[in-house]
Amino acid sequence: MRTSAHARSQRSEPLDDDERTLKELGYTQQLNRRMGAFGNFSASLSVISIMSGTLLLLGYGLNSGGPAVVVWGWLAVGPLVLCLAAALAEITSRYPTSGGLYYMARRLGGEQWSWYTGWLNLLGLLGGIAAQDYGIATFTAAWANLQFGYAPTPGSLLVLYAAILALHGALNLFGTRLMNFLTSLSAWWHLVGAVVIVGALTLIPSHHQPAGFVFSEFTNNTGWSSPVYVVLLGMLLPCFALAGYDTSAHLSEETSDASVAAARGIIRSVAVSWIAGGILLAALLFAVQDYAPTLGSETGVPVAQIFLDAPGVATAKALLLVIIVAQFLCGYAVTASASRMIYAFARDGALPGSARWQKVSRRTAIPANAVWLAVLVAFVLALPSLYSTTAFSAVTAISVVGFTPAYAIPVLLRLRHQERFTPGPWHLGRWSRPIGWVAVFWAAGATVLFLLPQSSPVTATSFNYTPVALLVALIMAALWWRFGRRSYGVPRSGTANAHDQIEEAENTI
Repeated sequence: MRTSAHARSQRSEPLDDDERTLKELGYTQQLNRRMGAFGNFSASLSVISIMSGTLLLLGYGLNSGGPAVVVWGWLAVGPLVLCLAAALAEITSRYPTSGGLYYMARRLGGEQWSWYTGWLNLLGLLGGIAAQDYGIATFTAAWANLQFGYAPTPGSLLVLYAAILALHGALNLFGTRLMNFLTSLSAWWHLVGAVVIVGALTLIPSHHQPAGFVFSEFTNNTGWSSPVYVVLLGMLLPCFALAGYDTSAHLSEETSDASVAAARGIIRSVAVSWIAGGILLAALLFAVQDYAPTLGSETGVPVAQIFLDAPGVATAKALLLVIIVAQFLCGYAVTASASRMIYAFARDGALPGSARWQKVSRRTAIPANAVWLAVLVAFVLALPSLYSTTAFSAVTAISVVGFTPAYAIPVLLRLRHQERFTPGPWHLGRWSRPIGWVAVFWAAGATVLFLLPQSSPVTATSFNYTPVALLVALIMAALWWRFGRRSYGVPRSGTANAHDQIEEAENTI
């Protein structure tokens, strides 16, 4: 069993390589390093979750361009996301801390870059929890519709969503050992579950759509007349489905050999998800029996209707349970990632009430207050679902708009300030700059795109409130920068920050 950092300091044992690297970056070890390379990879794979993003937004994709945009958009966006992931993995190898992106931005660009990067990353993570857990609620309601004839309402979905959030919060209080087990289980569940679903959709139905339908059928139910704009809107599916790989960075202080394992976790999780997710989407599209009823399914979930029409009712119920378990494990991992981001950001004094959110349980080495803050804010983000028919796609867009620029800022700073960056053990070599510039331009375009209206005419119920959420987050960040930045201090190198120095002093008393 790996010795905890607290016990190690009590016995004055020498630091291992990971703890020494962390100390050189300015922090002392507080969280337990019980996660291996596979566990770290599994965490990012779970957060990306081919059973979540790809399936949660399939209905959106079928309305915003149809099968052709779903397939070709997935194939086109995947390599661009891989470029961004690879560029970020290279920087993570040099700076393996729980703070992840904002710490990288501090070392490469300065405090203000770091500040806004952290707030954007936090917005993406909190939006990710909201989108993920609300998606679980809709799939669970679809299963209950098949099993019990349950007809979901916005209010009942919100109650179910709150219960799922609370359960994820509770499970996240049990420590790294359970996390390592659940994220590893999640990786295998996702991959084996995808094989089961693809097999069922391939072997059971007597009828499949022709290739012309899957690769060229275009559908526009957005209300916009421009096919180009509709195609661009359809890119939200792969952008959201392939986000969340920064989880490997946020869990690096709990990972052994983090300088290599976290970097590999990022790039491998995206590559595996892109390939497996593409196969899963193709199988679903070939299995569509009747397009219009699929979109207007009484279950509220087009994927459930595909299962009903193709393999049949009994198989549909079983496959939905496979998906719900996978999504639940994904939601657990997203909550863990967000809580570590809150903990690290608070540790450096960036949040109102930082002293509360940075507290770590001595018994479990888990930042429990940060876990519950993540759950509470995620619940607030989903409240517009009570009156907005486009709330779910807006929440997913919030996640993408938070994640994407937060991923790109450290990459941009690394390209602008080459002299400030020394590559870590995992690096891209001579490909670093071309891959980095592709990643930055792609991220800029994607960010602008998802701030735009998603359906026409724009009304109170169809309004894309992503720009509002982004504006609120940036205003909060700007106000707190004005009044609270004196408490903000990301270590430059070699010396622990004020919070860690207090911890060290307490441990010696």
